[in-house]
Amino acid sequence: MPDDVLERLDILIKLQAAALTAQMESTKDKIIFLSGAGLRPSLIAEIVGTTPNHVNVTLSNARSLSKSRKRNSAAVRFRGAKLESEGGL
Repeated sequence: MPDDVLERLDILIKLQAAALTAQMESTKDKIIFLSGAGLRPSLIAEIVGTTPNHVNVTLSNARSLSKSRKRNSAAVRFRGAKLESEGGL
């Protein structure tokens, strides 16, 4: 693809991403949303005004928090099922 076409596409992606995240208050939410949309950390960093390293750290922390919540949720369900089987609930 010619460079001018790629440059225009890049601009359109940035404009669309800015419009979609304009109502989001936190940078974290914007980063997670844009990553979920398939954007690279370097492009996300440009859009939200931070560094690619900050984007990667934010995404890593979000994944860790998500895994932790899933483990806690599974443990609560297991304890609840165990109490029910023992007649505790």
